[in-house]
Amino acid sequence: MEPVVTVGLDGSPESLAAARWAADEAEKRKLTLRLLHAWPLLVPEPTSIPSEVDQNYWAKRLVHTARAELQARHPGLSVIGNLVADDAQNALLEAASDSEMLVLGSRGLESVESYFLGDVSMPVAARAERPVVLVRADAQEEGPPQASVSRVVVALKLHGSSDDLLDFAFHTAAARGAPLLAVHGRSVPLHARVPWGVDHDVTEEMTRDAQKRLGKVLRLWREKYPQVDVADSIRLAGPAKAVVRAAEGAALLVVGRRKHRPDLAPHLGPVAQAAIHHGRCPVAVVPHD
Repeated sequence: MEPVVTVGLDGSPESLAAARWAADEAEKRKLTLRLLHAWPLLVPEPTSIPSEVDQNYWAKRLVHTARAELQARHPGLSVIGNLVADDAQNALLEAASDSEMLVLGSRGLESVESYFLGDVSMPVAARAERPVVLVRADAQEEGPPQASVSRVVVALKLHGSSDDLLDFAFHTAAARGAPLLAVHGRSVPLHARVPWGVDHDVTEEMTRDAQKRLGKVLRLWREKYPQVDVADSIRLAGPAKAVVRAAEGAALLVVGRRKHRPDLAPHLGPVAQAAIHHGRCPVAVVPHD
């Protein structure tokens, strides 16, 4: 199958915002956009039947309406519809396995549960084999400030492999012609705290060490993507707080998720959880070793 960007549709404002974001991204990456609607009660497609007795009418209309809007916005974009007789989580996980990315709607921490976030988005983001991007409807409506409209932010740890995470972040920034900000958050240890604040000698040493290690991690990727304007930032705060603050006004926040081992249940780490629940911009969760 040719590479596609897949978006899950359920008719909610969040899923429609996700579809618009996915269409923009598919166009930038020169990929086909697949609109996926999953419903266990779909029936086999009849050869000929009036719409008023077609049990699949509303599912087909949902996809058709979204497709018409997106093709009007992006005349050159290839858009395909896909109706699946399965529950949403299974269908999305299967679709993710053969997609460049999977895009879903999200409501963050609003009191009313969204179909995707409440029942589907979190377990899909924790289990998918490929990157999952979560898009909030209000983020699409408001848009980021003009000064940083195109910035991509990537959250980095400084131990273990980050190749899959950085490959996605750099590729996305390159496709958008956007600058990239790599952020590492590190909590100040107890021994650096003094009655009047923090021991600046300790924090300066921490920052220098982290800056050196971050520069080493980014060096090969700067060489691979010379067209991307890259900046890095070491923030002396808890990683989750540092990342959410760094992503204010960004176009996309990229966070990592460790690929689950057979003996452990799939889960999202604290940074990914904080980004999904508190971030205002779209959040890409990228599985990596």
